[in-house]
Amino acid sequence: MASIFSRIVSGELPCYKVAEDDRFLAFLDLSPLRLGHTLVIPKIEVDYIFDLEDYVLGDLMIFSKQVAKKIHKIIPCEKVGLTVIGLEVRHAHIHLVPIYEISDMDFSKKKLHVSSERLMDLAMSIRNVQI
Repeated sequence: MASIFSRIVSGELPCYKVAEDDRFLAFLDLSPLRLGHTLVIPKIEVDYIFDLEDYVLGDLMIFSKQVAKKIHKIIPCEKVGLTVIGLEVRHAHIHLVPIYEISDMDFSKKKLHVSSERLMDLAMSIRNVQI
């Protein structure tokens, strides 16, 4: 059965896309830790990030870097934190989270509720910003 992320890649499920190329996709988390929390995935479905081919993992990080720079230009923050957990969705992915302090990356915290209109506007802003 395809992961929820593969269903997003195929267009079966919608997302708030912030960046895409032929191999990778970045979209806003629907239950973010902080406004601008973005997920970056390879379009190929691989469960464990360290099972990706070395060149794919390297390119995924380079793609994530470009997305993080865009987020940082749009969302007030000190840095954009990066984490990989991979237990909640069995499809390799990176979390990019705008942060001021380490506790901003605490996944046990209550998630934000952001309106679809705000997510749509934010995705467009990140997508269109020049770096």
